[in-house]
Amino acid sequence: MSDEAPSDRPGPAAPQRHVVFSHGQASGPWGRKITALAEVVRSEGYEAHSVDYRGIDAPRERIARLAEYCKELSGDLVLVGSSLGGYVTVASASVLHARGIFLMAPALYFPELPPLREGIVDCPAALVHGWRDEVVPFEHSVRFAESCRAALHLLDSDHNLHNQIRVIQNLFEYFLIALDLPALAFE
Repeated sequence: MSDEAPSDRPGPAAPQRHVVFSHGQASGPWGRKITALAEVVRSEGYEAHSVDYRGIDAPRERIARLAEYCKELSGDLVLVGSSLGGYVTVASASVLHARGIFLMAPALYFPELPPLREGIVDCPAALVHGWRDEVVPFEHSVRFAESCRAALHLLDSDHNLHNQIRVIQNLFEYFLIALDLPALAFE
């Protein structure tokens, strides 16, 4: 019998859980939406990370930057992207073995972006988009959500979604909680 008290024994290490944010073309790594969602991330037991893409305009370079950033992370990985960061998130999700992706007004289906292959998403996905988005038409998110059977939330907002941050926090919290539920949560 051991002399250690049960409380002195190290327990199994908690699995590491990470959320990595990818910002849009005209914003930075800790903008309003990312900062607000990082609060949710921490409250759900994840570590919050945000990749700095400032000065990197080429989508493929951003994808490479995300892959380089994530190679040091182990455990569960959830990717979150806004606008061009949404494109980067989708393009990277299967390669990085993401547990889930959450997209905000993702810049998908633009002719100037490299095309994404069909069936690229192999994990749960949810999208938030503004009805009044003048940068990325909400129809692009409808098309993407339909193609991969993702949850889609259309909100009374524009591209930056700033007037809906609290709603987005709630939707994101539900998304993270649902990732921990049995597979039925996404069927």
